[in-house]
Amino acid sequence: MVVAIEWSARGRGGRVEFTSASANKYLRRLQDEKDRLLRSEQEVSTYVLAEGEAAEPPAYDYGAVREKVAQVDAEARAIRHALHRFNMQTVLPERGISIDEALILLAQLSGRKDRLNSLASRQPRERLGDRYFGGNSGQIEYRYANYDVAQAEADYRAVADEIAALQLELDLVNQTEVFSVEL
Repeated sequence: MVVAIEWSARGRGGRVEFTSASANKYLRRLQDEKDRLLRSEQEVSTYVLAEGEAAEPPAYDYGAVREKVAQVDAEARAIRHALHRFNMQTVLPERGISIDEALILLAQLSGRKDRLNSLASRQPRERLGDRYFGGNSGQIEYRYANYDVAQAEADYRAVADEIAALQLELDLVNQTEVFSVEL
């Protein structure tokens, strides 16, 4: 397997193999390279001269920077497209769903976990403070949970365990399954 880091040292072009994890790391590296190019361009694309001062503009090649940014964007686009295709076609062996479906499920489970955490964190009976500033009606009010708080806590733990298992399965596939990209 050609590792993306080794490949970049050899020069661009050809077929490159990635795991999902290495592709994401390489995409971050490409974005860092693009950001560096654009920051550098921002600094050297203009210069200031005092009246009568001799011009010594910094080295800057507008066309070369445009070309380099376009190359980085094309490379990132090709890798992202291949990664999306990989996510849609690769099935997790234990669950029998694609990585794409697993990512959607993970987001849904995370939302469910947050809601269950809120429900599980409540007390079955909670005394409310004074409703109005300085108001003392003498009447004490309570808020009651209209559900079984212990069941909400058990459901929360079950969803948290399911998320952890799904993340481990995704991690294994993302670090071992390989796809290739023509660059």
